[in-house]
Amino acid sequence: MNIIVTGGSGKLGRATIRELQAHGHWVLNLDAAPPKAAQGPFTRVDLTDFGEVMGALSGIDQQYSRGTIDAVVHLAAIPGPTQRPDHVTFAENIVSTYNVFESCVRLGIDNVVWASSETLLGYPFDGPPASVPITESVRESRVSYAHSKLLGEVLAEQYGREHPAMKLVCLRFSNVLDPDAGDYDGLEAWQSDPQVRKWNLWTYIDVRDAAQAVRLGVETELTGMEAFIIANEDSVMRRPSRELLEEVFPGVPYTQDVPGTQSFYDISKAKSMLGFKPTHSWREG
Repeated sequence: MNIIVTGGSGKLGRATIRELQAHGHWVLNLDAAPPKAAQGPFTRVDLTDFGEVMGALSGIDQQYSRGTIDAVVHLAAIPGPTQRPDHVTFAENIVSTYNVFESCVRLGIDNVVWASSETLLGYPFDGPPASVPITESVRESRVSYAHSKLLGEVLAEQYGREHPAMKLVCLRFSNVLDPDAGDYDGLEAWQSDPQVRKWNLWTYIDVRDAAQAVRLGVETELTGMEAFIIANEDSVMRRPSRELLEEVFPGVPYTQDVPGTQSFYDISKAKSMLGFKPTHSWREG
């Protein structure tokens, strides 16, 4: 396939491009910043500018003689809360998402995968979740970043209703960690205090497995909007998950067992519908 990845210069974007290329896809990176190392074609684009987005998506054949675009992966804009002022985060995220979705509709691109967020699952967990494990049925927005992701999902649902042939795969990523960037280096320091990572119930996703989920989302045969939790099967802690939850949030009901160090995020939907299977863990060393 010919695939555009917005935000391809970022942590997840770089891993996604590698994953897609390794499986035979041609990829164009659209980003406001150039990549640290070349990974194929790159075009600088302001994704909050609708004209620039339309121009980039419609000009691929003229620039690269690749014919039409088969899929768009939207990973760009502000990747997490607290990185920019709230109003900037909200505006950039929702405007860029609208621009990508609307451009795809106008250009007849019906395969769209984009990054939503675990922040819709109850983040930050200052108080206990209603029950565990947490599934896609939970959709709560408590911070500006989450507000932008919530509206992105609502927007996708509406586009799916208006354009039944479209596939809009929403990936609610947990905290993306990249071992090559040293993201696992601090995990040992977390072990003595469960309060440090209670904000997302001790979950994470290895960047390589996150990229796998993106590829599977692109390649899957679906129509309409579907949301998937994307997390590793284990937590970031060595202590049993039940022990952690009982210490920090005692009395939370369980809808099914969470044995050992299993994550409190339920990824069974992604496993069954996308074929997603995390293969990388921080426990590998």
